[in-house]
Amino acid sequence: MPLQNIQDEALRIVQTAQQQGITLRLLGGLAVKLHSQSATHRSLARPYPDIDFATPNKQASKIESLFSELGYTANKNFNLFNGDVRLLFYDEENHRQIDIFVAQFMMCHKIPVTERMNLDTLTIPLAELMLTKLQIFEMNEKDIRDVCALLLDHPIGEHDDETINVLRIMQLTGGDWGLWKTSMLSIGKVKRYLETVEMDKAENDTLRARLGGLEAAMQSSPKSMKWKMRDRVGEKMKWYELPEEVRRG
Repeated sequence: MPLQNIQDEALRIVQTAQQQGITLRLLGGLAVKLHSQSATHRSLARPYPDIDFATPNKQASKIESLFSELGYTANKNFNLFNGDVRLLFYDEENHRQIDIFVAQFMMCHKIPVTERMNLDTLTIPLAELMLTKLQIFEMNEKDIRDVCALLLDHPIGEHDDETINVLRIMQLTGGDWGLWKTSMLSIGKVKRYLETVEMDKAENDTLRARLGGLEAAMQSSPKSMKWKMRDRVGEKMKWYELPEEVRRG
């Protein structure tokens, strides 16, 4: 049966999947917590009610069997109609939802989180993890706290070794104006949050410097022709989706 401790349960799922030849990688708040000790900071700590995963395509049937064995109940109707992009399962005992993104992450924007899954055995890479937070148009405080935790513990650099790979972020946002626009707005929201939160000056300075570096890199990155064409339209046309939360009952 699912474990009561949500972090232990997430690790159990990933490890069991690996044993069965199924690729699952954590994303969301728990993935941030696994990489960032600062997620326990007095101003950044938050609850983790659910578990989010990403998986390559063509594994849906194996995943259904895996979660049945692990003690989960499938949302059969949702999975039937959406299984090529997303799967949902429930932990009845602990009142948790498992959300699995198939092939790519699709919420407010599309992010190809599965292309580089081999870089980490537990989570998607930090650059993609950061973008799954910055892509949220209606960013809430828990998402802002996750961004801060990631940035406090990881520098901006040009590789993926416990570093937020700015080259990957530049590549993805430089090809998608909508993702770039929302991410820039999100950086602004995080900056404003830092004006209200209790944090040591050194921590605040680190966050502002890294946010500034990320913002500058996204501003100066090469832009695709598609990006430039969409930039001409700007905010006259909606550039994001507002996905509905799918909850049992």
